[in-house]
This record gives sequence, structure tokens and C-alpha cells, in this order.
Amino acid sequence: MRIPLHGFLGRSSIFRVAVSIPLLALLSGCNAVVLSPAGDIAAQQRDLLLISTGLMLLIIIPVLALTVLFAWRYRAANKEARYEPDWDHSTQLELVIWAAPLLIIICLGAITWTGTHLLDPYRSLERVSSGNPVKPGTEPLQVQVVALDWKWLFIYPQLGIATVNELAAPVDRPINFLITSSTVMNSFYVPALAGQIYAMPAMQTKLSAVINKPGDYDGFSANYSGAGFSGMKFRFHGQSTADFEQWVAKVKKDGGALDRDGYIKLDKPSENEPVRYYSSVPADLYHAALNMCVQPGKMCMDEMMRIDAKGGGGMASIRNTLPLSHDKYARRDSPLAAAPAFVASLCTVSEPMGASHADASSARMWPRDPAGVTGVGLPKPGLPRLRPFSLAALGEPS
Repeated sequence: MRIPLHGFLGRSSIFRVAVSIPLLALLSGCNAVVLSPAGDIAAQQRDLLLISTGLMLLIIIPVLALTVLFAWRYRAANKEARYEPDWDHSTQLELVIWAAPLLIIICLGAITWTGTHLLDPYRSLERVSSGNPVKPGTEPLQVQVVALDWKWLFIYPQLGIATVNELAAPVDRPINFLITSSTVMNSFYVPALAGQIYAMPAMQTKLSAVINKPGDYDGFSANYSGAGFSGMKFRFHGQSTADFEQWVAKVKKDGGALDRDGYIKLDKPSENEPVRYYSSVPADLYHAALNMCVQPGKMCMDEMMRIDAKGGGGMASIRNTLPLSHDKYARRDSPLAAAPAFVASLCTVSEPMGASHADASSARMWPRDPAGVTGVGLPKPGLPRLRPFSLAALGEPS
């Protein structure tokens, strides 16, 4: 039996429509969180996206419509269309063609400039929602964020607690994030809360945000950072004040202590880490993570920069390197690589972290335990210095 071609095409079209209906039903369940955020900063960013899209559509839609209109009006079959082969200019048309895009570009430029400043992630919040300014005396919630391989560490310095892969904040209370990374660059992103911001080793970025609706939201790294990147996710809980206080009490009850040794173990690469709670955390742990000096005896970067700003450490810094116990940057404990080293601290253990150079100068001294200290190619203090090398010593003209 022969099936007519038009009958086959008709059945094929019906089949495609029938298959498409379930797919459309599945797409209807998608959560467009970027276009339906729960935080004021993300809502303002959503508004910028919609306004910019609308302004651009003012040009795109007329151009597409006119393209179809011209193609239909001046088709070959239309013998009544005007035929003007010598026409080449219209001042009125030129004004329309250039004036409309110029006005749109001016509007987009103004919106971009104001949005860049008003939504600066480092800028303190002036409102918690539209028409609801921040009340005088409101203390923002401080959260210190450390991106590890491959998990997130959240420290609450005001509460003395920390969590892994779980974040919570009360509704309508400003949040100040301080963000860094222990290894490679990552990107801290909670789409319902605010835009993404990078986490970089030995550097600190900031993000001011607020959550306006209770709920559980997705958070993740938006920057590829290695093998465990796909599992580097966390949950962000927007809660009422009472629920947040209960969550804090749960963390303090169920959590253990996070000290420097625990941080070093936590810092080692691992994938798909479960949620962890810590009921206590050293006040200077984030500072040490930021300045890459969590390991005992290692000099902090801010201290090194203070020394460099004063002209260097002089003779005291000649033999101040110690072998690394675990190198997460290059060696990965490879037995074939040379032993890595880091700059040891030049201050006493009693010197507070982050102390000013003037306060620390009187306490600075050699490491108390020089065992295992290795040199960096310079002679020990008191030994005769080597004469400068020159080609003349080899019989060649210098």
C-alpha cells in the first residue's frame, strides 16, 4: 500500500506536536530564580536585566517587523509596489535610524553607571527592600567565607561558630560577607540572594546583601576549580529571627571545635563533603586563612608586606624558612619534587596577629625553635661574606 507524501508529512507533524507537549510541561517546572529572586540586591539586578532587555527590544522588534513588511510589500509578485531604482537618501529616515539607537544607548549608559555604583558589592546597604530603609543602629550579620577544595567554610565571628556547606541568615537583616579562597579562584554565588563574586587566594572580596523571603536556596561555585567542582554546593537558609536563633543553638549543640589543626585537615582536597557544624572557632582563623599562615610558625602575608614596606627584614630574615608539612599548591606530596618551604615568623608567639609594625617591632625575634630551619642561599650571620663573582677570576676581562 502506498501512503501519500502529504499524508505522511501530516502524521509526522502531529507526532512532533504530541512529543513536544510533555517536554513543554517539564519546562514549566523550571525555577527561574534569577528572574524571581528572594533578596533585594538580586531583585534590583533582575530589574536592570529586564529594563536593558526592554530597551534593546525597542530596536529589535521594529527592525524584525519592518524586515518582514518590506519583504512582503516589495515581493516580485506585487506589481503595485513603488519602484525607485535611483533613490539613495532620506534625511528624515536617517534621523530616525540614528536618533533612536543613540537615545537607547544614552539610557543604557545612564542605567549602567547608576547601577554600577548603587549595586557595588562593597557598598553598605541603605535599604532592606523597596521603600524599607535600614533602621538606624542595625548591626549587619558578619559572615567570613573561605572557598576550600572542594567545599565552603562559613565563619560567624559575632557568634563564634562555623559551618561547612551550609549557610543561614535572618530575613531583612543586612549581611556583610568577607570572601577569600585557600587555593584556586572560585566564585561565591547564591542566585536568590545577590550576584556572584570571586573568591581568590590571599585576597579578600566583599559582598553586601539581604534576604527578604524565608526559604532554602541553592548556593554554589560559579567558577571551575578542579575535579570536585560539580559537588562544591551548599544550602542557604533564609529564616525568621526565631528560627535563626534556633539554628545557631543547634550548631553550638551539635558542633565540635575547629582549631588550626582541624582547618589544615579540612583544607585538604575532598569531594562531596557533608554539612558540618563547629561550635567554636578561633577569632583569628579567617585572618590566618586570608594571609595564608594557618600553619604554625608561618609568617602571615600582611606581616611580610609590613616588613617589605620598611625595607626588608635584614639579617634576621636570612635563615627563616621551614619545610611545609603539606603542600596543596604544587607538590601534592610528590616524592620526586624538591622539598617546598615557607617564610617563618619573625615574631614571638605572644605577638597578636594583625598587630601594627610599630607594636610588633619590639617583640620580633628569631624563631624560638630553630630545629629544621633551612637557609635560602645566604651565609649565616657572623660568617665571612663571599667575594663577588666576576669573569676576571676566570682569566676573562670583566
